[in-house]
Amino acid sequence: MSAPTRALLVSTLAGLAAVAGVTMTAGAPPWLWPGWAVLAGATLVVAVVDRRRN
Repeated sequence: MSAPTRALLVSTLAGLAAVAGVTMTAGAPPWLWPGWAVLAGATLVVAVVDRRRN
């Protein structure tokens, strides 16, 4: 896995922790979880493409 892909994965997981924390403490705005899902989907696509290149 390349360094940029790894950085995106770490950012996505940190975003998950942040979204979960906001949801537990203050309640999430309606766009927060779908926004994270889009980020997770993009991360998955990038990871698959990166694996196929190597």
